[in-house]
Amino acid sequence: MMWWRRAVWDAGHLLVSTVLGLAALGLLPLTAVALVLCLLPPVGAPVLRLVTGLIRRLADRQRRRVGAPIPSPYPAAPGGIRDIVTDPAFGRDLGWLLGHAVTGTMAMFVVGQWLAGLQGLVIPVLYQLLPADVELQYQGLPITSTTRSLLTVPMGVLILFGAYFLPRAYRAGEAGLARWLLSPTAAARLSARVERLVETRTAVVDASATELRRIERDLHDGAQARLVALTMNLGMAEDMFDADPVAAKAMLADARAGAQTAMSELRDLVRGIHPPMLADRGLAGAAESLAAASPVPVALDLRLGQRLGAPVESAAYFVLAEALANAIRHAGATRIEMSVVDEEAQLRLRVHDDGRGGADPALGTGLRGIERRLGAFDGSVTVTSPLGGPTLVEAVLPCGS
Repeated sequence: MMWWRRAVWDAGHLLVSTVLGLAALGLLPLTAVALVLCLLPPVGAPVLRLVTGLIRRLADRQRRRVGAPIPSPYPAAPGGIRDIVTDPAFGRDLGWLLGHAVTGTMAMFVVGQWLAGLQGLVIPVLYQLLPADVELQYQGLPITSTTRSLLTVPMGVLILFGAYFLPRAYRAGEAGLARWLLSPTAAARLSARVERLVETRTAVVDASATELRRIERDLHDGAQARLVALTMNLGMAEDMFDADPVAAKAMLADARAGAQTAMSELRDLVRGIHPPMLADRGLAGAAESLAAASPVPVALDLRLGQRLGAPVESAAYFVLAEALANAIRHAGATRIEMSVVDEEAQLRLRVHDDGRGGADPALGTGLRGIERRLGAFDGSVTVTSPLGGPTLVEAVLPCGS
C-alpha cells in the first residue's frame, strides 16, 4: 500500500474510532440512568433493553473493525432486567464502553498530530503573509523571526513522521482492548457451540426423516409397483402357458423388461444413497467421475493423501455433487473449477463457476441441504455469488485425518 493511501486509510479508521468513542461517551450516562430506572421495573425494563441494544450494536461494530472479526456473544435479543444484568457479556460490554470512551476520544489527539505537522510546514508562509503585530507560536516556540519560522518545517516533518506510525500503535492497542473485553468467554463459546450442535442435529434428524420418506416413496411408487406387476405377469403366463404359449411368451418378455426396469431403478436408488464408485475408489475417484460426467468442462484439483472415513467421504461427495449440479443447471456456467484439499485437520472443498451468480442459500434447497449435511459434522459452507457472477461455494469439513 502506498504511503499516502495508508495515511488516508489510517485517518479514516481514526475518525470512525472517534465517532464510536463519542457514542460510547454518550451511552455511559444513559446506561447509568437505565440502571437507576431498574428500581421501577415497568419503566426501567424497556429503557434498559433499548440502551442494551444500542450498546450491543456499538460493540458489534467494533468487533468487525479489529482485523479478524470477533464473534458476537449474544445468543438472543435483550430480555428482562435480571437476564440483562446477570449476563456476563453485559458487564464486559460496560467495561469496553468505559475504555473506548477514553481511547476513542484519544483518537482525536492522533488525528490532531497530522494537523499539527501540516501547520509546521505552513508557518514560514504565514509569518511572511501576516502583519508584523500578529503573534505566532508553534509547539510552544514563539515565531519572532524568519529563522525561527523556518525551524518549524523540520519540526512539522518530525511530527508528521510520528503521526504516520502512531495510528498503527493505536490500532493495535484498540484491537487488544476489544479482544480482551469483547471476545466471548469460554462459557459463552461453549454455550453457543451447544446451541449450534442442537440446531444442526435437529436439522440432520429432519433431513434423515425426509430422506427416508423419499426412499420409501421411490420404492413404493417405482420398484415395488414394477415387482407387483412382474409377479402378476408371471402368474398369468404360468396359467396360459399350456393354452396359449405365444401369449405366455409375450407376457414373459414383458416380465423380463419389467424386471430390468426395476433393477435399474433399484441401482439408481442405491447410487443415490451411497454411490458404488465412492466405496470402490474413494473420494478421489468419485470426484473424478463427477468431473468426467459433467457436460460443462471441469478443472479438477485433487490433493488427497489418503482415504478418509466413509461418513466424511460420503458427505464430501454429496457436497461436490450438489454444488456441481447447481452450477450446471442454474448458473449457465461455461467453465467450472473444483478442488478437494486434505488439510489434515479438515477437508476443504471448493466449486467455482463463471456463471450468472445470484445463488442464495436462503432461496435454494440444494445449498440448504449442503448446510444441513455439513452441520452433522460441525462443518461450514460459504457461498459467494454476486449478481453477474462468479459463484464460489467453499465448504470446510472437519475430518481429523
